[in-house]
Amino acid sequence: MNILKRYILLQFFKNIMMLVLSFIAIYLLIDFFEKIDNFMEKGKSMALVGKFFLLSIPFIVEQMGPVCILLAGVVTFGVLNHSNELVALKSCGIPLKKIAAPIIAGGMIATLFLLSLSQFVLPKTVSQTNRIWNKEVKGRVSLGIYRNGRYYYQGNDHFYSFARPDPSQNIFPFFSYSSWNSRYELTALVSSEHAYWKDGTWTLKNGQVQYAKGKEIFKTEVFSERSFNFTETPADFFIPQYRSNELSLAELYTDALHQEAPEERTVAWANFYGRISYILLGLPLLMLGLPMLLM
Repeated sequence: MNILKRYILLQFFKNIMMLVLSFIAIYLLIDFFEKIDNFMEKGKSMALVGKFFLLSIPFIVEQMGPVCILLAGVVTFGVLNHSNELVALKSCGIPLKKIAAPIIAGGMIATLFLLSLSQFVLPKTVSQTNRIWNKEVKGRVSLGIYRNGRYYYQGNDHFYSFARPDPSQNIFPFFSYSSWNSRYELTALVSSEHAYWKDGTWTLKNGQVQYAKGKEIFKTEVFSERSFNFTETPADFFIPQYRSNELSLAELYTDALHQEAPEERTVAWANFYGRISYILLGLPLLMLGLPMLLM
């Protein structure tokens, strides 16, 4: 690598580091003032606050990375042009492709760094920040899982299973509820086509109830509409959002391959392609902007 390439590449990395640090500072400043009250209300230590925001940095770098790659190229050529270095290079007969090559190489190196960050670092840090925010600050512990288009939630002595197409609405298609005794024997099984939560009451439609009358005898009642006093409310069915951020790129790909339901397979592939395409976005943006910068 000759002196010119090293010089331009060094300027590019100086600028990208300056931009990344600037975005991290702005992001953390805004996030700090938005969330510090939540930490203080729960009486959490400043050590936990510092740990939370420190672990947020890899996520910020991934989110701002593509933009910083583009801006670093713009700033680098802007500085070279402002100091007339770009004019001098052109006057010496140096081809534009040789001037742009170090910038493109720097963009590729930065993109590879973002891919490595997303694969090896981000899953651990995001899971930690989610745990701190949801469990330590909000006091919410996830007792449910989401698999193949259905939610599964376990209470103390009962179990729920349902679909929920719109999490913002309290409508639960294909709802089922089961309970058991201290010997873990099934005591009741409720299933319905739809369940609704309104005014503090569960209302189920087009379903049936089965009560245990013995070890092998169940009484079945069919209903068109009935109210139930289940212990939990929809607010208790807490499952962390943005779970895809806790997965590495390889785990996202594997998760998409193993999805059985068509809807979940589509969502899983969208998460994978959306994540990797965003990381790779910086290099195409940089290459699209170079012709205008070199004119």
